[in-house]
Amino acid sequence: MTQKAVANIPEKKLSTVKELKDLMTKKRTVMIASIRNIPASQFQEIGKKLRGKAIVKVPKKNLLLRAIDDTKKEENKKMKEKLEDSIAILFSDLDAYELAGVLIKNKTPAKAKVGQIAPRDIEIPAGPTELVPGPAISELGALGIQIQIKDGKIEIKEPKVVAKEGQKISQGAADIMGKLDIKPFSIGFTPIAALDNETGILYTEIIIDTDKAVEELKYAYGKALPFAVGIGYVTQETLRIMIGKASAEERKLIRIITGEPEPVAEEKAEEQTPPKEESKKEEPKADAGAGLSALFG
Repeated sequence: MTQKAVANIPEKKLSTVKELKDLMTKKRTVMIASIRNIPASQFQEIGKKLRGKAIVKVPKKNLLLRAIDDTKKEENKKMKEKLEDSIAILFSDLDAYELAGVLIKNKTPAKAKVGQIAPRDIEIPAGPTELVPGPAISELGALGIQIQIKDGKIEIKEPKVVAKEGQKISQGAADIMGKLDIKPFSIGFTPIAALDNETGILYTEIIIDTDKAVEELKYAYGKALPFAVGIGYVTQETLRIMIGKASAEERKLIRIITGEPEPVAEEKAEEQTPPKEESKKEEPKADAGAGLSALFG
């Protein structure tokens, strides 16, 4: 008989696989996050800020795959497709989007490096700089940036896009952004995918933009409020407006019944009538009264 060779797996690796498996089954959220280009000092700093909110692990890929298989859950196996190089695994009791929001808040601005892909159009703004005339003049000119000298410093006359979204950042653009302290990138954990163990849903597109979300909410609120008032939908926000509207309509109805003139019309009439003309009109009224009394004795 041919005996199968049994590999001796170190106890440390078995312990790591078991720990990962337990965390995957016990924690609500299992998140894969990119840690590419994060310096060791920055990684440690983020790890400290996440204490009490998430457990961060950076296991070897083969051990992580083994742990996923050991859970025997199809939801976990879907995560295999999202495993890339330079990733960390986060385990948390927070829901996926709340955890992603924590990661976004802990990102810090970073300067551009040559060859990086611009996440958006990167613009050099117009205005004064701390750069003095010298080599910087030719460097700015090479990028098509118009300048002028004011008070011994270089001032940029018009804004200029030096890197378009999706394009690689050139040496010249990176140098100028560095001198102007422009930081178009951010360093931190970037969510790739997250599994919610409570619902079994795997989120593969986690985009958190709080500023944009707030603006969209304001816009939606501005559209929804007048619509809700128009259809008579009663809420705490619409009730005051509806009562005010009803009160205004009541006053208008009273004026129609009593024949009382509109307040705005009265104000306009007073504004259009000069004081001198009023004094002139008072005299004829006296004469007219005297004439009537004479006629009717």
